[in-house]
Amino acid sequence: MAIYVYPAVFVAEEEGGYSVNFPDVESCYTSGDNMSNALEMAEDVLCMMLYEYEQSAETFRNKVSPPSDPKSFKLKDNETVSLVRCDTAFYKRFYENKSVKKTLTIPAWLNEAAGAKNINFSQTLQNALLEQLELA
Repeated sequence: MAIYVYPAVFVAEEEGGYSVNFPDVESCYTSGDNMSNALEMAEDVLCMMLYEYEQSAETFRNKVSPPSDPKSFKLKDNETVSLVRCDTAFYKRFYENKSVKKTLTIPAWLNEAAGAKNINFSQTLQNALLEQLELA
């Protein structure tokens, strides 16, 4: 999981709104009702596609090129290039928030002391892991 920045081509449509494509990321395109909405949709689709491609190194190599220089694009009058940033680690935390059962072992005295104070073991472990991973 990583942070990526890719150029996107925004095309102003005659009927209004924008279509968006990422020349360096295969099958990565979207649209929006206005520029703000199109940019929001572009961030979402870029994260979704890159996260999906990250699941296999071979797929990632085959479907994602290094980011092009935005100045290298030959644009039509109705086209604009903008850099779009995404964080696939954040995306994963946000969209894959299902719980996973873990078994752990602690000393009996610690279990009794925590039980006496009604400490939620799952929440305590989650908080400790977030802090340890510097994600808190």
